[in-house]
Amino acid sequence: MSIWCSDEPLILASQSRARRMLLANAGLACEALPADIDERAVQAEAGLVAPYEIALHLANAKAAAVSACRPNSYVVGADQTLALGERMFNKPAGRQHAMQQLLALGGRTHALHSAIAVVRNGEVLFSHVAVAWMTMRALSEAEIAAYLDAAGDAVTSSVGAYQSEGLGVHLFDRIDGDHFTILGLPLLPLLAYFREAKLLRI
Repeated sequence: MSIWCSDEPLILASQSRARRMLLANAGLACEALPADIDERAVQAEAGLVAPYEIALHLANAKAAAVSACRPNSYVVGADQTLALGERMFNKPAGRQHAMQQLLALGGRTHALHSAIAVVRNGEVLFSHVAVAWMTMRALSEAEIAAYLDAAGDAVTSSVGAYQSEGLGVHLFDRIDGDHFTILGLPLLPLLAYFREAKLLRI
């Protein structure tokens, strides 16, 4: 049973199965409606360089785009950036690109910035950015190749070429951060906002 108590629907402006699963497991039935925006173009137009600012701007843009076509709905937008120092990473274009990313990340600590925004009728009601620190173990090309063989096409669906809730966990020595942040949806701050706004039964 959903604990969502508003008469207006909850919409997730994302096609991420992990994000939708997190909401569903928390008792929040929602409709997934991915935002039709060119993320790289929106990022370039904003002229932002800080990873957390980019993640927050894109989360807001996604929620706003869906809100424009779904009046009165509460729309949750989310975005995640991966940064190794000042270097930003995007989803790998293929196996060779994934290999290059993992060679760069191996033996080092990178940051995952996960942003969320709640928009209703074009107004940003809530936004938040959380960070997790991911330390990969030193990886040889042979080890990376074995991982890529095992993980298959899934490596191209996530920035950094890994999903830590799956086979990607084998790549890491240490993870410092909230599990929900790592999956791309800082759930606890989002639920706290919904409770404050009287949108949950619990």
